[in-house]
Order: sequence, then structure tokens, then C-alpha cells
Amino acid sequence: MSLFDVPVSLAYALVKGLADGIGPVAGPVAAATAIILFTLLVRLAMLPLAVSAARGERARARLLPRVQALQRKHARNPERLKRETAALYEAEGTTPLTGCLPMFAQWPAFMVMYRLFRSATVAGHQNLLLAHTLLGAPLGQNWIGLVGGGLLAPPSLVFLGLFALLMALAVWSSRRAARTAPAGAAGVLARVAPFGTVVFAAFVPLAAGLYLLASGTWTAVERAVLHRRIVAPAG
Repeated sequence: MSLFDVPVSLAYALVKGLADGIGPVAGPVAAATAIILFTLLVRLAMLPLAVSAARGERARARLLPRVQALQRKHARNPERLKRETAALYEAEGTTPLTGCLPMFAQWPAFMVMYRLFRSATVAGHQNLLLAHTLLGAPLGQNWIGLVGGGLLAPPSLVFLGLFALLMALAVWSSRRAARTAPAGAAGVLARVAPFGTVVFAAFVPLAAGLYLLASGTWTAVERAVLHRRIVAPAG
């Protein structure tokens, strides 16, 4: 029995139930809409982590000048720099990874969605969700498997539209990271990492790509709101 069998079965029941419920209104995009609703429910459950991450981001932004001063002071002594930086964060009760909590927490949910649309059967029964499409693109298919049918074929165009939206989110995230990320390798990684989502989406089922898009959009809105309410200095 796989570690994901139970959560995949629960996700199947929820997504299929949502799709059946909104089917009369959403029609052929019911399953895709249900995936987006599932993603939003997951992110809503993680809102407390997002609030904690936003507070951690405020702490990191406040400490950034002091971290940069340490980097200049101990530029030739990486071990001393590492110790001093760790001590600074510890004294302030935060860590450089606090802002990554929502990303780490939602990874299992993404894997459940991935497994759900890669499994022909769920709990011993046929996976009926695999029969659903979005504008002709199968929700269980990845883009790499569709390229052979033509780059500009309708199913491929659905993926290209998804990539364009993910790219827009990646640009926004990268620019935002550039304002708050520390210098050095960690800062470069924070600015480059969002673009990996676009590449990643080409190799996972369309359903998983929709999860990435819905989650990324939630993140953009969430950070804009929390940045204004929590991260931004008062006054």
C-alpha cells in the first residue's frame, strides 16, 4: 500500500464530488474547475502558515541591513559569517526559511494531485476523472506527450496558455524576491526558483499544472494582502 493511497482516494472523492456538483453549470470544464476549487481549499487550510511566513518575512526585511553588514565584515571568513548570521536570526526568533513554510506544506497536496491524475484506478475502481479534458486537452496528459501531435494543435495550445500564465506569476515572484532576498547564492535561488515551475509544468499532467497555477495565483494575492497588513511597517 502506497503512502499516498489514502489521501489520493480522499482527493478523488472530493474532486469528483465537486465536479459532479458544478457539472450542470460548468459543463465540460467542471473537472478543471473542481481542481482549482480543491487547490483553493488546500491553500485556505494553510493560511495560518502563510501569516507566520509573512511575519517571518518582515523580520528578515528588518534584519537585512544587519545581515549585509555581517557579509561585508566577514567576507573572507565564510564560517564566521555563517555563525554570526545564524546567531542573529536566532536572537530575533526567526530563520531564513520561515517564508518557505507554505511551499513546503503544500508539496504533499501537489503530489496527491499528481498521483491522482497518473493513476488508472483509485481504491480499486476506475479513475473516471481521467476521462475529463480542458478545451480538448486531457487532464491526465502532460505537454511532452502532446508535442508529437503538433505544437499549435488545440490541446498543445491549452498548455502553452498555462505556461504563459505561470511565466507571468514567475516574473512577479522573482521581482518580489529581488526586493527581500539576501545577497549571495540564497538570493539568486529565490529569484530563479519561480521559473522552474514553468519547466516543471511541461512534465506533469495538466491537472497538476492547474494546481500550480491556482496555487501560484493564490500566493500572489495572499502575499499582496499580507504584505500590506503584516509585512509593511506601520505608519
